[in-house]
Formats: sequence, C-alpha cells, structure tokens
Amino acid sequence: MKRSRFSEEQIIGILKEQEAGLKVADLCRKHGISDATFYK
Repeated sequence: MKRSRFSEEQIIGILKEQEAGLKVADLCRKHGISDATFYK
C-alpha cells in the first residue's frame, strides 16, 4: 500500500480550512495538491 504524503492531522486541517469557506482551487494551490486529490 502506498504511504500517504500527508498525515491524518494535515488532511483534517485542510478539510477544516475548506469548511471555513476557502475556495478549493486556492486551497489546493496553497498545499500543492490537485483538485482530484482533494475530492478523492
């Protein structure tokens, strides 16, 4: 199984930022991930 690039805490933080109202495109650019990775 492939090891995740982000820890669980980092993933939760990114999702909470999105819930707080940040646009997905801006969030992905900030953290260096693609839109597809975010939605996956």
